[in-house]
Amino acid sequence: MRLAFEALVGALLGAWLTCAAAVLDRGLGKTCNLRPLGHGRDDTDQVEAAIAKCGHFGTTVFGPGQYNVTRKMTWNLVSSRVDMHGYLNFKPDPEYWLNAENTYRVIFIQNQASWFVITGHDFVVDAHGAGGINGNGQTWWSFYGNRSRSDGDGRPVSLTLSNVTRGVIKDFRIEAQPFWCNAVADSKDVVYDGMYCNATNQDPLYLGQNVVPNTDGINTYRSDKISLLRFDITSGDDCLAIKGNSTNIFAQDITCRGGNGIAVGSLGQYVGLPDIVDNFVMEDLKMIRLDPKVQPNMVSGVYLKTWTGTVHGSPPTGGGGGGGFVSNVVAKGVSVDRVTVPIHLYQTNGGQSGDAPSRLQFSNLTFTDWTGTSQRNTIVDIECSPAVPCPNIRFHDIRVVPPNGTAPSYKCVNVASEYGLPACNATGAA
Repeated sequence: MRLAFEALVGALLGAWLTCAAAVLDRGLGKTCNLRPLGHGRDDTDQVEAAIAKCGHFGTTVFGPGQYNVTRKMTWNLVSSRVDMHGYLNFKPDPEYWLNAENTYRVIFIQNQASWFVITGHDFVVDAHGAGGINGNGQTWWSFYGNRSRSDGDGRPVSLTLSNVTRGVIKDFRIEAQPFWCNAVADSKDVVYDGMYCNATNQDPLYLGQNVVPNTDGINTYRSDKISLLRFDITSGDDCLAIKGNSTNIFAQDITCRGGNGIAVGSLGQYVGLPDIVDNFVMEDLKMIRLDPKVQPNMVSGVYLKTWTGTVHGSPPTGGGGGGGFVSNVVAKGVSVDRVTVPIHLYQTNGGQSGDAPSRLQFSNLTFTDWTGTSQRNTIVDIECSPAVPCPNIRFHDIRVVPPNGTAPSYKCVNVASEYGLPACNATGAA
């Protein structure tokens, strides 16, 4: 496992260096320089014109300030570089963006909307820690209040990478994402090196409530060799979400402030379309509980979930019955701060009593060097499907402390073989 881990890290970081070198070797003879037009003026045309001119074999430089964007936008980047010292400011108009004609549908899973898509190959987008996207999320959160929302309802992903090969997103900031902060789909050899996302409600009407659901830091889908480095995510949902057919994913130095923690899933939503997650390695993870007036949730460190084996409705809001597998997942060096359930696996998402069990199997999961505190005495809750019990679940050095000096509890249900945590009953049944 250690050799495989080192090989994966080396391959992914090698892809970063290859991409950066390829961009530099091109010479990048063309340069386009931008300055914001000013308050109340529309910058969309000048941004699109600069990318059209310098997005292939050139450099585009955004000076400091806000660039007002009033319609959906795609950047096709080929052997190029973008330096962003300012922010793309997407207009705060939920009713406009919720019109399906005004966004893209390039993410198959749950028919999610995107207002900004980057595609292409061999590029670097560097925001230098001083630029990125302003999603004006507060307008959205107050627009919805505490009303329910649904997947696929048209709320846009802030930054979507679609059909990218050898791309780098560096030191990028996304302020107030209304929905998912990032998504990478149908892509390979992509490195995110420095990503900041902040979904923090400031409307006093909703203090103490989670009115920023679905503000995931990133979702990966149908992608291979993706590096997620130096993420700092404040959200009301998944910090990272590794969805179907994500392989060779490496996450390092991830800070999650509030929300649900790091997710594998949900998987198995689409009957007839297997979901595979293979070789997902995480290290140096921090889960930090926020002031409950700001964000009441800090649910898990890492959790893994599938739908049941029975179909209920259809995606994006319903589904189930899908197969596949999850294997070779490592979570090491994890610090948790008063999370609800530190390590959790369940296969009943969207399910009902009497459902057929999921046929999607988890195997070869390793949890190493976990410290911190839990709000409950259940530190580990692994509940695998009876149809496909989980083999080779390994624990090393789990030192998470339950509240008030209570004894820690470990639950393993339908686990075929477990190592390192004898208190977890590997033969239990639901």
